[in-house]
Amino acid sequence: MDSLPQATAEENSWAHNPLFQLAHRISDTINSLRLRMARKSHFVPATIAYTGYGSTTWVRVMARVLLSSRPLPGTRADREAKAGEQNLRGWRAFTSVPIPNRDVDIEIGGTTVRVKSDRGGMVDTVVPVQLEPGWHKVSMRASGTDTAHSLVFVIGAETEFGIVSDIDDTVMITALPRPFLALWNTFVLSERARMATPGMSVLMDRLRAGHPQAPIIYLSTGPWNAAPTLARFLSRNLYPAGPLLLTDWGLTQHRWFRSGREHKMMNLQRLAQEFPDVKWLLIGDNGQHDEEIYSTFSQAHPGNVAAIAIRQLSVSESVLAGGHSEDGDHSGSSVPWVYSPDGAGMVKQLDGLDIV
Repeated sequence: MDSLPQATAEENSWAHNPLFQLAHRISDTINSLRLRMARKSHFVPATIAYTGYGSTTWVRVMARVLLSSRPLPGTRADREAKAGEQNLRGWRAFTSVPIPNRDVDIEIGGTTVRVKSDRGGMVDTVVPVQLEPGWHKVSMRASGTDTAHSLVFVIGAETEFGIVSDIDDTVMITALPRPFLALWNTFVLSERARMATPGMSVLMDRLRAGHPQAPIIYLSTGPWNAAPTLARFLSRNLYPAGPLLLTDWGLTQHRWFRSGREHKMMNLQRLAQEFPDVKWLLIGDNGQHDEEIYSTFSQAHPGNVAAIAIRQLSVSESVLAGGHSEDGDHSGSSVPWVYSPDGAGMVKQLDGLDIV
């Protein structure tokens, strides 16, 4: 596996900017205050394990260490949580507080490693391990927390096809770009009120049936706080299981604000480096720059793209989303493009390309 891109000179200059360093100190101070308040409110430390992926010689493992509230034993919320039937308002996902620099033990396939959570409580690391293709269980435990379990999908050396899909307005109708609706959908709307895009779960099911060894990766600019909610949404609406590659809002090591486009492009480039023989079907929509991102990636890595499928927003959705890009002329592209307002239309067109 090739090494990932290092910080650019511009990014390093930002990191040494006095105002930028001050902003980080203020951010750390605020998080420390939140941690103290959370402990006084009897929040408990927890390790939240996310689904990962990897090859037969390494796996990418992701988790987060948080202080979070727990339902009182015997209450309805406690019973729903144990049964996986939560129906939470979005804001509840943001009440937890990240715990930075906490030791986390990871165990998979008989291999155990210890890493530290970053300043946002996040663990995103690669563990060398010998595994067979398919799903494998991984256990993670930060000091002072219960052991958390998750899965990683190991991609076999012979695998030549995979799927990368956006979430917002692609598999789930959200109209997130408009600021008020972004706040409403993220913080207020209950998770069971979120609507699945018509026909998209059928498309994913057809793809999985036709390519049983193919990885399905959900790449979104959504925050890691929403990962458990999104995972339950995908499961509830019969989407195939797969890793979520999300991000966090706010300061980074090199920027004032995180770039959603950069997040998507860096992860696509990473997948191309990690799996040079895999051709990816890229699924997105024409309301959040997916066309531009996928076009740029396909031009740089034409051998890593099987096709690009774009969901066309309806007139009302495009208004709520703040407009949409025009369906471009891709006649000169070496990669086939398909456009449809729903999954059924994509199935028909991708079937003509012998992809489903």
